[in-house]
Amino acid sequence: MTDTVLLVEDELFIALDLQATIEGEGFHVDGPYTTLVEAQEAIARHQAKFAAAVLDVRLADATVFPAADQLDAAGVPIIFHSGHADEGEMRRRYPAATVCPKPSPPVELAAALRRSARRDDERMRAAG
Repeated sequence: MTDTVLLVEDELFIALDLQATIEGEGFHVDGPYTTLVEAQEAIARHQAKFAAAVLDVRLADATVFPAADQLDAAGVPIIFHSGHADEGEMRRRYPAATVCPKPSPPVELAAALRRSARRDDERMRAAG
């Protein structure tokens, strides 16, 4: 299992809080990235090998969905952390994803990370 979580969030103070929560759960953070372009470059650089991805939906340059599509296709567990998205649409488009609407307490994100890490561990074992 990888211990790196991709963090895509364009609001600095929120990104710092998320980073502290992720690191508090024992993960390394790749990011925070503030644009879709940066996120896609990170996904390509790491060949989409992340324990999970924490994604804001509205970024400085676009929505995060093209990056989420790449991560979803690679089987990376996705945690959407957004206050500007249609939760029902995200659940239809990414049924395995977790949605933590902003604002959400750190304990909620921490629990989502633990669940995602278990799914990633199961995925890696199944892949051999």
